Amino acid sequence: MITTERMFPILAVIVSLLAWQQPEPLLGFTSAIVPLLTIIMFTMGLTLRWQDFRRIWQKPEPVALGIVLQFGLMPLFAWGLALIFGLPPEIAAGLIIVGSCAGGTASNVMTYLARGDVALSVTMTVASTLWGVVLTPWLVGFYAGDFIETDTSGMLLMIAKIVILPVAAGLAVNHFLPVVRQSTERHLPLIASAAILFIIAIIVAANADELNSLSYGLMAAVILHNLAGFTAGYLIARWNGHTQVQARTIAIEVGMQNSGLGVALANSFFGPLAALPGALFSIWQNVAGALLAGFWRWQTERAIKKSQESRSKSGCGPH
Repeated sequence: MITTERMFPILAVIVSLLAWQQPEPLLGFTSAIVPLLTIIMFTMGLTLRWQDFRRIWQKPEPVALGIVLQFGLMPLFAWGLALIFGLPPEIAAGLIIVGSCAGGTASNVMTYLARGDVALSVTMTVASTLWGVVLTPWLVGFYAGDFIETDTSGMLLMIAKIVILPVAAGLAVNHFLPVVRQSTERHLPLIASAAILFIIAIIVAANADELNSLSYGLMAAVILHNLAGFTAGYLIARWNGHTQVQARTIAIEVGMQNSGLGVALANSFFGPLAALPGALFSIWQNVAGALLAGFWRWQTERAIKKSQESRSKSGCGPH
């Protein structure tokens, strides 16, 4: 059966290309990104239980590993790629800023679509954002050679608005009004998929002009930066003994950055040219994350189908 969730990676590429070629109709929707993410977070909150978070805090190792990889590897990867591709100082600073940011909220959506651990993803996003208040400016200063001031209260307010509050509201509704979840459960993946596709289109449209002037070196650096985060996050998590579901979640969380914050910081402290890596990363990570989520979702569904077929055959055999 063909569904929006199954077609999500292809749809992500299609809407990106359409928005790139025809950005005008979407330019007025930039302010809709936060409300759309808020809706997505609420729908995911509806799928969670309080016990999910209690289980995570009883086993904090995946959260700790994700934060270590987030702030230990991503800025280092950005710094190394900037050197390898000989990026200009402003561009290099912009790439390092993106690598030094906390995990983005879009990672929660991709984890949801990939059949990962959503509660773990949300917890990691919140934890890395709080740590990022201190670590992001320090890492940018260390790798880029300049110290950056961050709006601590603004960051905390944003994470509260688009992650903590809506997820908590969804959890509360699920706990006190379970009939709401029961009546909407089958529609939640469609809502999440449609919302993230709209967000991807808005991001592409808003940066269409910049995309036309990007260098191949910068594009290669951004793509490799994101893929290195996905790969290292998954392999190190598996090597460290975490389950496949946890490893998928950690990989997505490490590879997907809060590039919106990166663009704002780069533009404010280094100028528009430094914001280009963040703009490109915003687009690429959503497309790559969608493709990766679709692949892992397909793997999970195939494994479930094989397991069901195996049980069916063993049940029908001679006794």
